[in-house]
Amino acid sequence: MILLRNFLFYPLFYLGSFLITAASLASAPFSLGAFRRRVRNWGQWQRWCLKHIIGAKVVIEGKPQDEPALYAIKHESFFEAIDAPNLLDCPSVFAKQELFRIPGWGRAALAYGLIPVARDQGAKMLMGMIRSAKKMSADGRPLVIFPEGTRVPHGERRQLQAGFAGLYKMLGLPVVPVAVESGPVYHRWLKRPGTITYKFCEPIPPGLPRAEVEAKVLEEINSLNV
Repeated sequence: MILLRNFLFYPLFYLGSFLITAASLASAPFSLGAFRRRVRNWGQWQRWCLKHIIGAKVVIEGKPQDEPALYAIKHESFFEAIDAPNLLDCPSVFAKQELFRIPGWGRAALAYGLIPVARDQGAKMLMGMIRSAKKMSADGRPLVIFPEGTRVPHGERRQLQAGFAGLYKMLGLPVVPVAVESGPVYHRWLKRPGTITYKFCEPIPPGLPRAEVEAKVLEEINSLNV
């Protein structure tokens, strides 16, 4: 049954993804609001496919902040990356630079306001990221980072990437850790019935020492990692 559900899920989800990406690019020159709605539709489409084909549901504990914040989200699968515009109101996400080379998607990502991260370009790249992030935050958009830097299998804990502490210090925003339990359902190959849980944790104020904020974020984003 799981194989049959996946056999249906993949072609339907990717066909819908292609059509939504094309629609977002087509609407971008004419209406920013329509463009952003199409991007949000991608996350909604993913949830629809998971619910109606795979038999998985999404549960959210807590809620986002009303004021500007940097959301540090646990990264177990592609689910939470695609779902970010559905989870938050028009977020600006820090994403690996190589993702922007994907035809169509890369153009849509830049137009939406995602921020490329090139880890090998040092301080110059970091300052460019900070400028972009401050502009997005000033426009009222939440900022999103996956501080582990890559997908981490459920049940594993890894140290945060060094760039997180620099962003935290220079942005001067509270950090909201978000725990995610998506790995057991949104497996890289076989998607399974079950529950994907988000947990919005208490915000961490700006200005803490690096070791303290990293320890707090690491503990909170792994609070569902059992």
